[in-house]
Amino acid sequence: MPEVRLIESDGAQVGVVATAEALKRAETQDLDLVEVAPAAKPPVCKIMDFGKYQYQMSKKPTQKKQPDIKEVKLRPRIGDHDLELKVRNLRRFLDEGHKVKISMFFRGRERARPDLGLKVFDKLREILPGEYQIIQHPRHEGNSIIMVMSPVSAK
Repeated sequence: MPEVRLIESDGAQVGVVATAEALKRAETQDLDLVEVAPAAKPPVCKIMDFGKYQYQMSKKPTQKKQPDIKEVKLRPRIGDHDLELKVRNLRRFLDEGHKVKISMFFRGRERARPDLGLKVFDKLREILPGEYQIIQHPRHEGNSIIMVMSPVSAK
């Protein structure tokens, strides 16, 4: 590559210069010549401290993806007020665009009466309006019943 488009360390564009001249400019500033766009015609190079750049990239905080499925846990003998609180949280999650997994756990003698849990899910469906869709209908799995809901827009 006989010529490169050069960018100074402060971000100012120098223009198209010979590769040897670009290397000389980098050496006079005690910095590195780094090729940032090899596919461009002519290739784009920048004068920078490459070690410092690598260090800054390693220290950059990683953006954690927020899970798009939230969970609400219920019990088969939940009180009306407690159920209203859970429904309020459920609506908030759904309005924010998250899918919601509703889990109901059974302990001890409750395991013999899964119909009590299904009644709670029926009551939940009556309370929530039809603007939400059920992805997975209530399904008994071991000691729990699980249902998954989402807003109508998300699939």
